[in-house]
Amino acid sequence: MFACKKLVTISLGLLLSACQSLLPGNSPLPVQRVAWESIQPGCTGDTCPLVNIDTLIFPDETQLNGLIEQRLLQMTNDSPGAPLPASLQSYEKDFLHSAQRGWHSYLQAKVREQHDQLVIIELSSYLSTGGAHGMPGRGFINYDRRLQKALSLQDLLLPGQTDAFWSLAGQAHQRWLTANQLDQNPEHIGKWPFERTENVALGQAEVLLKYDVYSIAPYSSGHPQLTIPYSQLQGILKPQYFPARD
Repeated sequence: MFACKKLVTISLGLLLSACQSLLPGNSPLPVQRVAWESIQPGCTGDTCPLVNIDTLIFPDETQLNGLIEQRLLQMTNDSPGAPLPASLQSYEKDFLHSAQRGWHSYLQAKVREQHDQLVIIELSSYLSTGGAHGMPGRGFINYDRRLQKALSLQDLLLPGQTDAFWSLAGQAHQRWLTANQLDQNPEHIGKWPFERTENVALGQAEVLLKYDVYSIAPYSSGHPQLTIPYSQLQGILKPQYFPARD
């Protein structure tokens, strides 16, 4: 038996600030949070291996639920090409079976926003298996309720506008460098040049791009986040993915 603590909370409302606007007919999907933590069986002390999982279940949204679990499982894979665990429960069991003292794994899915028939899920992970520090991960799911699918960047952009989008992202990177007083640091710019990311989210206020550690900045910078205002995306983003305004 696993020594574990479980917490399940159910909310039929929006898991966000009450001030977020929702247009008529665009009520948020009800969502259930499911969270638990398991410690290696038979282990005692502060350094016992553990797995902490904090995820979501959307009633009547089987496809979205499966997608969330799949994306979390992908974040556990530190060996490219290795098969994914069958489920979060099997991952937990296998990790704790082979883990050494001090190892731990955290997986989380949370609702970042719901707006305009979109559900924006932010995924987080942290895996520590020895060494100076663990490796965190981040990701997004842009789920279109009308199409019942997760949107790729190509789903969001007008044909032929990929380069234009990344040109705007490069400008956002320059703003980030300036805000962090790194734009005059040739050593940083030479070592950490701009690159593309798969982590793009359609926020209600702006488009967000989040980067993995060691991508465009050192580990100490965490997960750099760039933003692109919707006003710059006219002619680049498909019209249906501009947020509606009251």
